[in-house]
Amino acid sequence: MSYPVNEFGQPIGLAVPNWVPPQVPPRTRLTGRFCQLEPLSVEQHAAALFAANRADDGRMWTYMAYGPFANLDAYTAWMGRVVQGNDPLFYAIIDGATGAVVGVASYLRIDPANGAIEVGHIAYAPRLQRTPAATEAMYLLMGQVFALGYRRYEWKCDALNAPSRAAAQRLGFTFEGIFRQAVVYKGRNRDTAWFAMTEQTWPALQAAYTQWLASDNFDAAGQQRVRLSDLTQPLLQ
Repeated sequence: MSYPVNEFGQPIGLAVPNWVPPQVPPRTRLTGRFCQLEPLSVEQHAAALFAANRADDGRMWTYMAYGPFANLDAYTAWMGRVVQGNDPLFYAIIDGATGAVVGVASYLRIDPANGAIEVGHIAYAPRLQRTPAATEAMYLLMGQVFALGYRRYEWKCDALNAPSRAAAQRLGFTFEGIFRQAVVYKGRNRDTAWFAMTEQTWPALQAAYTQWLASDNFDAAGQQRVRLSDLTQPLLQ
């Protein structure tokens, strides 16, 4: 890529004409074919989420800064401290077929001035993991971000969290590097792996998701015919 130069002959970034910072994501419900997302409520969702998470043996919390939770009171207390605000902005993930509350995800580090926003706090109960609803939940969140006019959508994780790194790239996030000794959590170091997608790649990614989520991509047993990673891998930068 060639860049413009200023009057001193120095290369400078491409112009962003008529830039208008987007709004903060609203606290609204997002609805898809396999799931819905609604703003997380301690009163409405804590008990159901705690019950769903109990099917996990503890490994879902290894790379989270919190958890596992010994009991519902501890989980409710954590939710009361963390999920009430607008950054992070938490969503409960609802299974479309059963109405069960099966997971959590959030927006965070919301930066309208620069058009950047991150997805995180992703905690999927076992019954949500590796399902079309799990993927569609991420699609609904990223779709809203780009519809609002954000330029950059980020995913970050512990660099040792191989499943999260694989999930990021399957979903269409491009690996950008590792920030060494970025975080201390649970008494240990975290090198943070950074991934992102941008407004330039979103139209092609949106088409890939539309193809993958289509009803004819799943057989009678609900098995995918075309893998999402086959559609997104050519789009990684």
